Amino acid sequence: MLFLNKSFLGITAFILLIFNFACQPDSETTTTPPPNIIFILADDLGYGDLSCYGQKKFQTPNLDKLAAEGIRFTQHYAGATVCAPSRSSLMTGLHTGHTFIRGNKEVQPEGQWPLADSIFTLAEMMKAQGYVTGAFGKWGLGYPGSEGDPNRQGFDEFLGYNCQRLAHNYYPRYLWHNQTQVSLPQNSGSFTGLYAPDYIQRKTLEFIEKNKDTSFFLYVPNTIPHAELLVPDSLIALFRGKLLPETPFIGTDDGENYRNGPYGSQAEPHAAFAAMVYLLDKQVGEIMDKLKSAGIDDNTLIIFTSDNGPHVEGGADPDYFDSNGPLKGYKRDLYEGGIRVPAIARWPGKISPGTTTDHISAFWDLMPTLAEITGAQVPPNIDGISWLPAALGKGEQAEHPYMYWEFHEKGGRVAIRKGKWKAIKYDYIARPEAAFELYDLSQDIGETQNLANAHPEILSEMETILKNARTDSEIFSFNKGK
Repeated sequence: MLFLNKSFLGITAFILLIFNFACQPDSETTTTPPPNIIFILADDLGYGDLSCYGQKKFQTPNLDKLAAEGIRFTQHYAGATVCAPSRSSLMTGLHTGHTFIRGNKEVQPEGQWPLADSIFTLAEMMKAQGYVTGAFGKWGLGYPGSEGDPNRQGFDEFLGYNCQRLAHNYYPRYLWHNQTQVSLPQNSGSFTGLYAPDYIQRKTLEFIEKNKDTSFFLYVPNTIPHAELLVPDSLIALFRGKLLPETPFIGTDDGENYRNGPYGSQAEPHAAFAAMVYLLDKQVGEIMDKLKSAGIDDNTLIIFTSDNGPHVEGGADPDYFDSNGPLKGYKRDLYEGGIRVPAIARWPGKISPGTTTDHISAFWDLMPTLAEITGAQVPPNIDGISWLPAALGKGEQAEHPYMYWEFHEKGGRVAIRKGKWKAIKYDYIARPEAAFELYDLSQDIGETQNLANAHPEILSEMETILKNARTDSEIFSFNKGK
């Protein structure tokens, strides 16, 4: 009987031990909260504008450090070749054949055509996962108070420019904080007392401090280095006389349209551009430092990229800086220089430092990537594919069957990438039957040799993809023009 009692007690203790162990939450999930995620989006920064991507005229040490501590993407694409549709692709997980916003359509007196309430956005996905969500910078997806307003598309807090036209000017008379118009009297009249990127950066760092004890998704759509080429003189002085010759740009410095979209004058465009990228790089470094001082650096994923290729407005000189690197084309082109962008991801302990990937990815992949990280559900029929396996170097990385872009200005333009092949058709609105150009990007990254006549079978395949890759939007239809 004693033996039986001892056996019974032993078995009972063993069962209790197993039960107790099984009921313990996984130690990794209990000690490590969901990662904070910071997505930094530069404005019109070219593929070759970072020194870690080949820039020679100036250095970007903080972004180089970000790349050295993480992974650098060599075949990452923006959602579009201009601002609003690129951001729409980012927020919806859809390419520009499907996403609702496909152009820079304005709404007067301020703002752009709004995302619809019915669209499930990246911010709404993150908020549903318990994240505090914030956006600091430029919006461009719905005028103030509209259904596309950032507060109605999943962001708990927004500060910056609602309208991308007003974001052309760096000394604005006001910014928006949620639904409140924040007056900047320092910039009244012709005064230049408050440089908006500095103010927005301060509020960005305050958001990190305020939410360091919870999980947050921070979207930083920086306005730099979009024209106009204006930056405080103390920064221009760092490059003055070093990037000669300078060709002054004469812009709008007074009158009815002053600070209403047209770019201001700049006597030293080269020095100003370098100073703006210097400031962008400095702000990325400040965010990295803030994460360390807040004690959350090890559990924060930072992603950095640009919304499209380099611009040529406002005195900008991308050829001088080789801003598109080995690529052909600029902003508004669907050649590689207009849509292929630098992209860096850093996640300590998860992403191996100093790595690169040639995985072909795009803005519409961000939503499924963050869904895989956070366990979120994504809407059916999105175009994106998670790039997490490529970033972590683990698991099987799915590949896109094709990539698709369309642009509704300049006569209408479409581009398709399938594997190594890239097909481009210009003047598509006026001439849908226009011939494709065809390039083998594995041999010709600069798109210098049109191989269309040599590969009719590839062109036939591209025509079939074009017919099936898009649906007309009521607002942005090729059949209606812009």
